[in-house]
Amino acid sequence: MKIAFIGLGNMGGGMAANLVKAGHEVNAFDLSEEALATARDNGCATFTDATEAVQGVDGVVTMLPNGGIVKSVYEGSVIGKAPEGAVLLDCSTIDVATAKEVIAKAEAAGYDMVDAPVSGGIAAANGGTLTFMVGGTDKAFGRAEEVLQAMGKAVIHAGDAGAGQTAKICNNMLLAISMIGTAEAMKMAEKLGLDPQKFYEISSQSSGYCWSLNAYTPMPGVGVESPADNDYKGGFATALMLKDLRLAMDAAKDVDATTVLGAKAAEIYEELAKEHGGLDFSSVIKTL
Repeated sequence: MKIAFIGLGNMGGGMAANLVKAGHEVNAFDLSEEALATARDNGCATFTDATEAVQGVDGVVTMLPNGGIVKSVYEGSVIGKAPEGAVLLDCSTIDVATAKEVIAKAEAAGYDMVDAPVSGGIAAANGGTLTFMVGGTDKAFGRAEEVLQAMGKAVIHAGDAGAGQTAKICNNMLLAISMIGTAEAMKMAEKLGLDPQKFYEISSQSSGYCWSLNAYTPMPGVGVESPADNDYKGGFATALMLKDLRLAMDAAKDVDATTVLGAKAAEIYEELAKEHGGLDFSSVIKTL
């Protein structure tokens, strides 16, 4: 397939490179010349105009910072500019309402479109092992699946338009809560005199088992290797976790959902981001 890829940031750059590795022809666009240079090195054709990048393609993939930019790009450079038969895939993490609005406009113009946010972080984006949570019609999902499989290990159809975004923000709200709980338990055990490694060995094999402890241990030198062992550099930035928590809180308010722990997690990450927005979200343990 010939695919336009718009948005070559920390995640998008690796995703575009994996499409090339899978045999797709990729037209890459970004505002950053450095990102475009990397895309060229990875085998992409590069463009300085998004409208030109989508000409003659079979599909368009976007990975953009927020809903406002997603809406602007699709309305200004994709819908009505890309070939009518192209399948559109927005992999950004944005608010549910904007995702539904953009998909509705795309469908009205004759396109198949999905929202397909990701889980896995930069390493998974580079390694092609992302998980995609996909919202859209059965037809749109079927067309998008081939593209997504080239960039991930799991592609899951969550439901209709917006369902992918719903799954992403609810998942990351749970992740934030579990990371805070894991950090609190590890620090409490340490202050009570228990060797943190022994706590890890016990809890990781008992009812405290969870991804935050077992696969992403927030204390350096304990458990599995994680960003904690690199001074909390790399991984999933606190600022990005805060973005997802804000989206989750806005969505909860819209549907009158009770999210007591989610709201508290958002408060904690608001404070953490003021000084450590660039550090991995597991750095929340530093506040304890």
